[in-house]
Amino acid sequence: MPEHPLSGYAIVDLSTGIAGAYCTKLLADGGAEVVKVEPPQGDPLRAWSASGADVIEGTDGALFSYLACSKRSVVADPDGDTEFVDALLADADAVLWSRGPGIAAAPQFAPDEIHRRHPHLTVTAITPFGLTGPWSERPATEFTLQAWSGGIVGLGRGAPDRAPVYVGGQVGEYLAGAYASAATLASRLRGGAELIDLSMLETSILGLTYYPVTYFEMLGRPWRDARRLTVPGIARAKDGLVDIGCGTAQQWFDLCAMTGHVEWIDEDSPLTITQQATEHADELYAWVADQTVDEIRDLATAFRIPNAPVAHGANVERLDHYVERGSFIVNPRDGFTQPGHPYRMAPAALRPPEPAPRLGEHTDLYRPRNSVPGRDRGASTARNALPRRDGLPLAGLRVVDMTTFWAGPSCTHLMAMLGADVIHVESTRHPDGTRLIAGIPATEQLWWERSPIFSGLNTNKHGVTLNLQHPTGRELLGRLIATADVVVENFTPRVLESMGLTYDAVKAITPDIVMARMPGFGLDGPWRDNPAFAYVIEAAAGISWLTGYPDLNPFEPYSVGDPNAGIHALNAILLALEHRRKTGEGSLVEAAMVDAALSIAAEQVIEYSAYGALLQRSGNRGPTAAPQNLYRTNETDEFGRLDSWVALAVETDAQWAGLCEALGHPPWTTSDGLTTASGRRARHDLLDDHLARWCGERTANEIVDMLWAHGVPVAKVMQPHRQTELPQLSARGFFEPVDHPVNPPTPHSTLPFRSSRGPQRVHTASAPLLGEHNAEVLRELGLDDEEISRLEADGIIGTTIAR
Repeated sequence: MPEHPLSGYAIVDLSTGIAGAYCTKLLADGGAEVVKVEPPQGDPLRAWSASGADVIEGTDGALFSYLACSKRSVVADPDGDTEFVDALLADADAVLWSRGPGIAAAPQFAPDEIHRRHPHLTVTAITPFGLTGPWSERPATEFTLQAWSGGIVGLGRGAPDRAPVYVGGQVGEYLAGAYASAATLASRLRGGAELIDLSMLETSILGLTYYPVTYFEMLGRPWRDARRLTVPGIARAKDGLVDIGCGTAQQWFDLCAMTGHVEWIDEDSPLTITQQATEHADELYAWVADQTVDEIRDLATAFRIPNAPVAHGANVERLDHYVERGSFIVNPRDGFTQPGHPYRMAPAALRPPEPAPRLGEHTDLYRPRNSVPGRDRGASTARNALPRRDGLPLAGLRVVDMTTFWAGPSCTHLMAMLGADVIHVESTRHPDGTRLIAGIPATEQLWWERSPIFSGLNTNKHGVTLNLQHPTGRELLGRLIATADVVVENFTPRVLESMGLTYDAVKAITPDIVMARMPGFGLDGPWRDNPAFAYVIEAAAGISWLTGYPDLNPFEPYSVGDPNAGIHALNAILLALEHRRKTGEGSLVEAAMVDAALSIAAEQVIEYSAYGALLQRSGNRGPTAAPQNLYRTNETDEFGRLDSWVALAVETDAQWAGLCEALGHPPWTTSDGLTTASGRRARHDLLDDHLARWCGERTANEIVDMLWAHGVPVAKVMQPHRQTELPQLSARGFFEPVDHPVNPPTPHSTLPFRSSRGPQRVHTASAPLLGEHNAEVLRELGLDDEEISRLEADGIIGTTIAR
């Protein structure tokens, strides 16, 4: 049996809910020993089913069984087992904490107290707003956090004649868990001994919005100022739903040709691609309706237009690509279908899922401190404990960053902010795609340096240009790789393979290299060469299926697919680096965007295979709260429309009582049918009618102040470019001003967690100008100034976009 990267790494799990459970699942997948400490009644997640399926007493809900694979369970009573839990913490390397019942609610097991009493630990705390700041104790749910983040309206999702809609499926919980896992792994590299304070609001901002503050401040306009349907987007074919993307001008031209309407192509049109597509929406939808899903996808693939079937719980595991890749596996305890790992690697080996524990299954084994099963603590500490060192977690690592657009750069950007020396490789003919999407006229000087998205994704990096179509460019890339620890790329597989840059070729240059490949659909399978943008990944994984209104086609979230892939790829790279530290071996990491998306959409296939329940989209209602919805206020928005909203979610009876108190106990709230969560769900239309009238007479600030004062989760539906106006983000320093040689000083988002060991400031350098560090990097590789000048004259390197 291979040793897994985190073998011997011990984690005590004091969390409740999906975010903490997903974090420790990722760590357990890596081989960590995760001991889940539960109250006598068990983690509430054991009784959870999103579809409302009856979880028989003495058994566990399927989602728990998925998230708890490979973990151990002990029961600890907060009234009498504090010494037992302290003994577990004394023997551990890390602890994961979130608010909840049992031990985690005891004052002596608050994160700062754990850190004080057990200073050797990495203490990772997941909370809605963070442990510090004026909102740190405010109530919240994922739904209200999406509203505060700007993610509900951030990319113009939805129909203009209806309320905006949130991204369904509890994706924010999974994002927070993935960030918490990566933060814990990064902490290990510098010896732990720190308190990591993760904010779910901040992970939602990074996962559901597209650097809106930087965009607005740099260009003076928001990314989107209105909701509009994506055309063609998700459309109904003869036999089902299909997603067809049109993210670039070339894809629009190809779509026109594919549908037989080349007359629609107008390269001189003042309209954007989106506007041109919308002009022909009726004709496009009619064309789609006359074809089958397979016919459309075959054509779109031939024209290299992003496309995907719209997956859901009932069909996703049967799609040919997932069947061929073995993307789904059988739960080892309860036999339902679940996704496999969100990434793959070799020779570093992830742990195959082991059966989830029953409540307290391992309590007796862990109580005697000197007889922990299968583990000699002294030996594992000697082998695995890393000495505490100063500096950032990834300091000393060099990363060759061959990524573009969003998913790949978001991964390498996190590495740069955590201290790695990241060298971003572009070419003057094929620069990073985000340089080209700011809408700056090509007649403006240095227009390619004015993209807020490129700036937001690339601070702290070095930038070089190399023409990889030329043998000299490829030879220089090889010399650069020889100095690196990690290579990251996110092209379709054929691109690097056509240049001979396979893992074997890279390993021949640097035998212990970690090479992370981030294709949309993976390195094999029938869809492997399909172009992948966030929206087709979201459709293919099932995320889109749960987003939108039940009487309309699903809406593309158009956001989470990329950053979700980036944070999962970072987790995989950190595991591969841990394997290298132990063995001296490098690894090939395959971090396909779609595998990461399948993992955060897991509940759909789990619910269908375990209970026969097909989860459905329901607008702004959700499985965890009633009432839950958006309600219009009496204000006009900044664009002069009656389009201002608040998000409200009641998850508990106590919150319902708080809502009734805030409303002044009007007669309609006293109905016996509203005293239980099931009764409130059954009468949701009635609740919506009354709450819509009440909110419609007030401003958002009045509503938030009144409801928060009574413990009710509530939020303003923020325009995302107004994120800097949130006092919680200001107090935590989530945005930092960044100077730039071409653009004015502009706020940039940072990491979604703070550490007791720093850094105090995240951004140390602006995003690089095109080829800004060519001479610096090439001199390091041994070239002199004359050789560098010759390379520029020959077009191998450069600092200006080639026309």
